[in-house]
Amino acid sequence: MTLTVTTFFALLGGLLVLAFVANRLSGWTRVPDVMVLMAAGIVLGPVLHWLRAAQFAEVTRGFGTLALILILFSAGLEMDLRHALKQFGGGVMLATLSYGLTFAGVIYFCTYALALSRMPSLLVAACFACVSGSIVIPVLEQLQLRPAVKTTLVIEASFGDGLGALGLGVVMDFAVNKGQAASGPLAWILTHLGLALGSHGSIASGVAMMFLFQSLLALAVAVVAGFLWTWLLPLISDKQFWQVLTFAAVLLVYAGTHALGGSALLGVIAFGTALANMPNQRTTMDYSMFQAFTPDRSHQIHFFHSELAFLVRSFFFVMLGAEVEFGGLRKQFLSALGLLGVLFVARTIAVQLSRVAWRGTTYAEQELATLMIPRGLITAVLVLDALGARPDELGFLTSLTFALILVTNVLVLVASIRASRISPPESDVAAGAEPPQNPQESVNA
Repeated sequence: MTLTVTTFFALLGGLLVLAFVANRLSGWTRVPDVMVLMAAGIVLGPVLHWLRAAQFAEVTRGFGTLALILILFSAGLEMDLRHALKQFGGGVMLATLSYGLTFAGVIYFCTYALALSRMPSLLVAACFACVSGSIVIPVLEQLQLRPAVKTTLVIEASFGDGLGALGLGVVMDFAVNKGQAASGPLAWILTHLGLALGSHGSIASGVAMMFLFQSLLALAVAVVAGFLWTWLLPLISDKQFWQVLTFAAVLLVYAGTHALGGSALLGVIAFGTALANMPNQRTTMDYSMFQAFTPDRSHQIHFFHSELAFLVRSFFFVMLGAEVEFGGLRKQFLSALGLLGVLFVARTIAVQLSRVAWRGTTYAEQELATLMIPRGLITAVLVLDALGARPDELGFLTSLTFALILVTNVLVLVASIRASRISPPESDVAAGAEPPQNPQESVNA
């Protein structure tokens, strides 16, 4: 079919209606809307040949990154540190253990099962090691769980996307520069501290130090930007289009952090967190000292960013489905099942080790945490970046990614069904425990 401008607009409108219906029905069917959108892409692409994904390759990548920026900013903006501090340690511990163990397991699988060399194995592991917060958080909001358990899993999911982006950014520095050193301002810092890769140390120490420096640099940029925007926001929040200006600030933080050599996506989520929790002398005494703007303005900014995120993520997942080749999908399905086994084992170990930071978790709650390992938007975006670094060696990655997203989201479906038997203890309800803050309530759309 010839895709004219009018046809494209009609197709986009129909896809948005489908995305809305799928999102509304996900609470009843428990089927993640991501699966419906990718299935629509398969029908429009490989089946009917109405869409040729190659025409939208760069647009798809841009839409995916933009959706991820919006989702991470919303997650940070909703992070109430006053209520999350008790579960903060458990969530971060679970996120770190899950990411690290999965990263190592995927490298081992790629090296010995898929016969990949070291650098492609590192790139694949960096793409697949993190869970997708854009899928986990909306699912958790539909479940009746103890506030402590739900908050811990929400924190872990919020950090997952940032860890994934940071990990791939570090590995790609070595892939693009052939393992010699980092690029940009960060290279100067590492070199003068004697920590650059090459003759100064092993790849493990180089990756670890770059991971640390990119994290600290992103946090520093986010805190400074958050302080400046918190000071400026009361001056502009009564003006027309101030939400657009805040969106521009988010994009500038992303671009600025990337230009300085830090983790851009981690900087975005940290900017949202800083904006929502930084003390603001201009607020009135009616609001918390940690509140940067009034509830009404907070609702406006969340509404604006969630609507944008809904638009771009819907388009992205349809385009991802349109890129699938049935032949490649059949070839990679067994590999996806093998990777699913690696993810499941690593997650099981991470959940059990992190129990020291959880309080009185039941077997059913541990089972839920173990099955919550979906791959989604962050995975697809990272894969597109990795393909840009090593297109010849990672040509199979698109089909493998689609298959892995499919099988891991089936696990989410199983987890949400089994979690229906979990209910908050009466002691929590009687004590009037506060429900966890939702870092991404509006992104449920």
